[in-house]
Amino acid sequence: MAWLLPFATLLPHTALAAPKEAWEAPTLTVTRYDEDWSDLESAEKRDHHWTGPFKYIPLGDIAGGEAWLSTGVELRARNENYAENLWGGAAAPNDGYVWLRALPYADLHVGKLRAFVQPVFATSISVAPSPGPTDGTGLDLMQGFAEADLGPVTLRAGRQMLSLGSERLVGTRYGPNVTLAFDGLRANVAVGSAKVSLLAVRPVQPGKGSFDDRTSSQKALWGAYAAMPEMDLYYLGYRNDAAHWRDRSGGETRHSIGARWHAVRGDWHWNVEGVYQFGHFGEGARRGAISAWTLGSEFGRGFPHLPFSPDLTLRANVVSGDRHPGDNRLGTFNALFPKGKYFGELSPVGPYNIVNLHPALGLQLTPTVSAGVAAAAYWRQSRSDGIYDIPGNLIRAAGNSRARFIGKEVEATLAWQATAELELSMSVSAFAPGAFIRDTGTAKTIRMLGLESNFRF
Repeated sequence: MAWLLPFATLLPHTALAAPKEAWEAPTLTVTRYDEDWSDLESAEKRDHHWTGPFKYIPLGDIAGGEAWLSTGVELRARNENYAENLWGGAAAPNDGYVWLRALPYADLHVGKLRAFVQPVFATSISVAPSPGPTDGTGLDLMQGFAEADLGPVTLRAGRQMLSLGSERLVGTRYGPNVTLAFDGLRANVAVGSAKVSLLAVRPVQPGKGSFDDRTSSQKALWGAYAAMPEMDLYYLGYRNDAAHWRDRSGGETRHSIGARWHAVRGDWHWNVEGVYQFGHFGEGARRGAISAWTLGSEFGRGFPHLPFSPDLTLRANVVSGDRHPGDNRLGTFNALFPKGKYFGELSPVGPYNIVNLHPALGLQLTPTVSAGVAAAAYWRQSRSDGIYDIPGNLIRAAGNSRARFIGKEVEATLAWQATAELELSMSVSAFAPGAFIRDTGTAKTIRMLGLESNFRF
């Protein structure tokens, strides 16, 4: 894999950098459809940068409305190398592979109407023991929807990625090779300073071949998410007709009520979010109630006047687990559709039955080069429950272990914004096992090297 070194990158979401041109183009996003390029209607502004003619293509008058087209693309190559993956317990604990992804898009505006189309081509090389649907989906439709702007209400129907708040419950799954999309309806309603999103969607299940992605027949998501200045409030409903929790399976209906407080005050910044879940799980005599919760916090302070502009952040998360596996009640929190790479580049454990502390330091070494170092420690919230990966699959059952400590992790990252469009970055991570991992199976230190190149405009 040495040939990939010139294309290194580390953070799948670090590719959000905005062009540093005088035209002040909008910040690039993962979803792409929420970028507003209408300001480039001026030909003079379009001429400031080579991408201008692609971002605003005037089409004249169509059906009585001014029409224009915006286009762009993401080209990503990512190399991940693991030693002792899942503490030596993975099917291929020592593995190195390459992900390749292309995400072009076209965004057509005609008056108050809009059509957005984004195909995806995603494939992998050398994934062992065999690639899954999130490693490669061939050629398929990632996003495709129609939208009508009705003033305070915008109606959208079709396939789209969703990013709600800090993506604790609904995210784009940007880190893996195949991102997550949903099919259904969305209405964005402006209420004063609040923007309320009303959702009724189903996740898209990617297939390994071309044009075989399908709307899930088992899972559904609905609800309302209100984003206000410094505060988000939301309700999300979720149903999975074929849920699995440890040794039980059956239908699951879960309701999540959450609040998020986030703000920046001078050099300080914070993000605090709490969620309570209720509902029911199982069938017949084993049908029982759900009661689960999580509280996450992030507090940070920047020092812009010091060399390298350091930014110190401390994150702390508590996520409930099941306390009494023998009864019909379920206390394990369900993260639904969380962001990929949840706790960092190396994230063998997901946000289920966990307590973690995560200090981090970010540095701006030059105007185009940034670095970060982070450490994390993880414990089980409930001794009666095991640990899970990010999608929610059980990876270590509780067994007879009474230990809480799962392990500790260190990670270093480096990113270079080589041009306004190209970012190169890398990460080095290690996760040393704790008492719980040693009690329940193989217990070797996981090591990972991540390299990535991301070209986007």
